[in-house]
Amino acid sequence: MVTAITTNTTPTAAQTSSRITSDFDTFLKLLTTQMTNQDPLNPVDSTQFTTQLAQFSAVEQQTRTNSLLQGLTSQMAVLGMAQLAGWVGQEARTAGPVFVDGNKVTIDVTAATGADRAVLVVKDANGNTVAREDLPATGGQMEWTSATANGSPLPQGVYTLSVENYQDEKLLSTSEVQSYATIVEARQGADGATLVMKGGVEVASAKITALRQPPA
Repeated sequence: MVTAITTNTTPTAAQTSSRITSDFDTFLKLLTTQMTNQDPLNPVDSTQFTTQLAQFSAVEQQTRTNSLLQGLTSQMAVLGMAQLAGWVGQEARTAGPVFVDGNKVTIDVTAATGADRAVLVVKDANGNTVAREDLPATGGQMEWTSATANGSPLPQGVYTLSVENYQDEKLLSTSEVQSYATIVEARQGADGATLVMKGGVEVASAKITALRQPPA
């Protein structure tokens, strides 16, 4: 298994910096041209000249501020990726699609208050229910064998898991199922860090609820 860490560059900050720098250069040229070509017998009013200098100072300050912010943003992105690098290779727990490849999947189920029966519902990528399986109503962490209703292994692919909670055979609620999967890649983008799990499932880092070392 090959792991990688990639960084996506967002053009917004660079475009903003370029625009401000261009405005700054244009303003400087106009101010210089005005001073060079003003009529000695009718010079620019001192008040206007002071105002223009103040505008010049503001544009210059904005350019410097933007450069500092851009540099700070880059440093924060590098710091974030350095931290995420330690996550690659570990198993992360999250509520979302599950990649099935014939191996057992560790799932984590939260028991519903008052429920006396819990049923695991498995759906394929097209939303079709391919398996239903009774689980302990008390919930907890367990190993799912990733099999169909008749016990046959599910074909390799991505599936969605949920739990139907019943009381006296009446449906109380439907809840998400959290599962563990190995992190193979970390990406940094405009919306934050994204983790790529085994099988290609992508999860926002903020949705990771637990990390653990892979079982030996």
